[in-house]
Amino acid sequence: MDYHFITIEGNIGAGKTTLAHLLAKHFNARLIVEQFADNPFLPKFYENPQQYAFPLELFFMAERYKQMKELVHTKDMFQTVTISDYLFTKCLLFAKVNLPEQEFRLYQKLFEIIHQQLVQPDILIYLHAPVSKLQTNIRKRNRPYEQGIPDEYLFNIQETYTHYIRQHNIKTIFVDVSNADFLGNEKHFQVILDALDKEYEGGQHYFSLP
Repeated sequence: MDYHFITIEGNIGAGKTTLAHLLAKHFNARLIVEQFADNPFLPKFYENPQQYAFPLELFFMAERYKQMKELVHTKDMFQTVTISDYLFTKCLLFAKVNLPEQEFRLYQKLFEIIHQQLVQPDILIYLHAPVSKLQTNIRKRNRPYEQGIPDEYLFNIQETYTHYIRQHNIKTIFVDVSNADFLGNEKHFQVILDALDKEYEGGQHYFSLP
């Protein structure tokens, strides 16, 4: 496998972290997993989005930058592959959905200063699922503050991701995970491994699970 920095993305509840753990174990890779529970503004945001969106997104950007910066400055001769369950650009995409125009413009300026300092992934795995599937997964993992997320919010996040990926021609393995069971179905996980065993031009390359 020729990819040394693999990023997994997708909407809330798409299964990013589960797949990241499986890939990290398979490739004996360094694993970068977002620490949602560390953000004190997250439960408050779901209760009052207008008041807490800006501090929420600033906190996430600072924590993601700290994690990604450590990746730049630390090398491990025994672990040549790194798996991350988020793309740093996620900061900008969620901010675009969550922030009013003036706050977003300010946030965007900060993002652009930070983003250019970071290593970009060799390939992106994007997990796409319909909103109904996302809601089922959200209910299963049972984080109390997520249980009231409206369908419209998930749809807006989905649209923002897919528009960004297509607009920037990012090298992407685009996987339909409508019926995914990476933990229970080895064939599903094998589709991802087989996809990572290929070379790609830029753009999206679509895969479905058996």
